[in-house]
Amino acid sequence: MITIYHNNRCSKSREGLGIIESSGKEYRVREYLKEPLSEAEISSLLKKLEMQPVELIRKNEKLWKEQYRNKDLSANDLIKIMAENPGLIERPVVEYGEKAVVGRPSSRIDSLL
Repeated sequence: MITIYHNNRCSKSREGLGIIESSGKEYRVREYLKEPLSEAEISSLLKKLEMQPVELIRKNEKLWKEQYRNKDLSANDLIKIMAENPGLIERPVVEYGEKAVVGRPSSRIDSLL
């Protein structure tokens, strides 16, 4: 089943959800701001994304700039920060089987499906 980690206030996330809906495939929506991911879930997702933790962080967010940007943080530190502050996670993330993509640009979602 397809899972989209979704923020309804984000136009790119809504666009990604539309692509999934039009695919006709079974999916579920996880509003990750309301139901945050655990550190273990983030670690698993990073493996599927084939990304380092820093690559999944929204670096233009005020919280990142003010509290974390210039610190020397380990991968585990970054995963913990994302678990505690889900708004720092890039969106949308779409997971399908053993693969996942960040849906920016949205054509990445098409390639996953």
